[in-house]
Amino acid sequence: MTAHIERVYAKQQEARATRPAPTVAERRAKLQRLHDAVLAARTEIQAALWADFRKPPAEVDLSEIYPVVGEARHAVRHLKKWAKAKRVSTPIGLFGSRSRIIYEPKGVVLIIAPWNFPINLTFGPLVSALAAGNRVILKPSELTPHSATCMRRIIESLFDEDEVALIEGDAAVSEELLARRFDHIFFTGSPAVGRIVMRAAAEHLTPVTLELGGKSPVIVDRTADLDEAARKIAWGKFFNSGQICIAPDYLLVDEAIRAPFMEKLRAAIVNESGVIVNDRHAARVKRLFDDAVSRGAKVASGGTFDGRAIAPTLLTDVDLDSAVMQEEIFGPLLPIVPYATLDEALRIIAEREKPLVLYLFSRSRRVIKDVLARTTAGGTAINDTLIHFYQSNLPFGGVGESGMGKAHGRFGFEAFSNARGVLEQPTKWSGTQLMYPPYTRWKQKLIDWTVRWF
Repeated sequence: MTAHIERVYAKQQEARATRPAPTVAERRAKLQRLHDAVLAARTEIQAALWADFRKPPAEVDLSEIYPVVGEARHAVRHLKKWAKAKRVSTPIGLFGSRSRIIYEPKGVVLIIAPWNFPINLTFGPLVSALAAGNRVILKPSELTPHSATCMRRIIESLFDEDEVALIEGDAAVSEELLARRFDHIFFTGSPAVGRIVMRAAAEHLTPVTLELGGKSPVIVDRTADLDEAARKIAWGKFFNSGQICIAPDYLLVDEAIRAPFMEKLRAAIVNESGVIVNDRHAARVKRLFDDAVSRGAKVASGGTFDGRAIAPTLLTDVDLDSAVMQEEIFGPLLPIVPYATLDEALRIIAEREKPLVLYLFSRSRRVIKDVLARTTAGGTAINDTLIHFYQSNLPFGGVGESGMGKAHGRFGFEAFSNARGVLEQPTKWSGTQLMYPPYTRWKQKLIDWTVRWF
C-alpha cells in the first residue's frame, strides 16, 4: 500500500508542477461528468449503502445522491462567476495602481471522509476541490467498504490518477497519507481524530477544513407549533438512525408545554429500529443508554436493543452530568431536558462546547433574536432540522470544538482556492515614490499627512 500511495502522490505532484491549472470550462466538464456518473450509478450506490448498514434506498437518494448532484449542479452554474478575477478599489495613497484578486487552485489536496454518509461526504467536498481546480486524493472510511469500492469504480471511470484518485484502507492508510505534504486537507469526523489530523497538518503548515460534530441542542419554547416541532425533530434525530453530525443531540423544552409536546413527539416517531454501522458503535450507544438509566433517566419511548438494531429512544429525567449529556451520541437516543426560563436553557448550552448546529423552534421574534445574540454555533436552523445542509448559498461548518473552515457552494470553492492578491503599477511613476528616502522635512510632512488622513 505504501508503494501505491507514493506512486499516486508523486504522479499528482508532478502533474501539478508541470501542467497548467485546468480552465473553468475544463473544471465544469469534470463536474458534469461526476454529476452524470453519480446519477447513472444510483442503483449501485443504493445497493452499496444497504450492504454497509441497511440504509433504505429513499434515504440514500435524499442524503447521499441528491446532495452530491445538487452541489455539482450549483457549482457548474456559478463557477464562472466564482473564478472570475475580482477588481478591488484603490486607496488614494496608492493612486495610479490597480488591484485584483485571482482565485487559483491550492494544488494537491486530501479529502478524508467518514462512514455515516460515505458518498455525500466524499463526493461533496470533491465537487468543491474540482471546482477550485485541484488534484485530489480521496480516503473514504473503511467501515463502509461496499460504498468505498463503489466510489472507487466511479472515480476510476472518470479520472486519471494524476487528477483524482481514491485510496481504500484502514486508519494506517490515513496515517500514511497524513505524513505527506498536501496543499489542503479536508477532514470530516470526530473531534478526537480531528486533533490527529490537525497535528499532522501542522508538521507541513498545511491548511485544514475540519467538519467535526458535537452536541447540537434543540430549544422548543412555549410559542412553537408543537405538531410541527415534534414531526421535524423526530425526523431530524432518527434519520440514518441518528448517525448524523448535525442530528439534534439533546432537547431543551419549556416546561410549560413539556407534557403535550412529549405526547406529540412520541406519536411522531415512525421509524423502526435503525441499524448502527458496527458492533463497536452499537456498544457505545448502549453504554450511553445504560449510564443514563443508572443515573435515574426514564425511558419515555423505545429503549430496545437487538445487537446493532436500536429503537428510536426518548429519555427524560436525564442527569446533566451523565455521559449522554456530555458526549456526542451519534445514535437514536434523544435526552429531553425541561427548562423554566430561556436563561436556564442558554446556560445549559453555554456549559458545553460550541455546537455544529443550534436548532430553535419558536414563533417569537424576540426569542429568536435573543437566542442568536447569546449563543455561538457553526450554523442555526429555526423551525426546522437538517435542511440547512442542502442550502448551497449558506456556509456549512463548525466553530471551536465542532470544526473550522466552511464548505458548500462558493464557500467550498474558496476553501480549496488560494485568493491571490495582485497589485499592478502600470506606470514607472507612483505616488509612493514621493516618500522614498532621503527623508527630507518636506517628505516627513507628506508622510505625516498620509498617516493622519489616508
